[in-house]
Amino acid sequence: MADPGDLTCQEFVELVTGYLEGSLPVSERARFEAHIDDCDDCPLYLTQIEQTVRALGHLREEAIAPMARASLLAEFRDWKRAARQSTK
Repeated sequence: MADPGDLTCQEFVELVTGYLEGSLPVSERARFEAHIDDCDDCPLYLTQIEQTVRALGHLREEAIAPMARASLLAEFRDWKRAARQSTK
């Protein structure tokens, strides 16, 4: 049986931003880092997010064309909706 402190991959994904921003509480950070050590896929995901932030993190919201912004937000909403439905 899994340790109740273990993170699922979905929880890991939800915590990536907080981890990269350094805003996770110490206990959550420890769980996050333990998951990195035990998971085959999430370290690659973390690396991809880090690379994306490095490549695009300097962009300001005002620099994104309104149509592109609307499209990205719609995609994100659809993704979140699908993720919620898959957990029901």
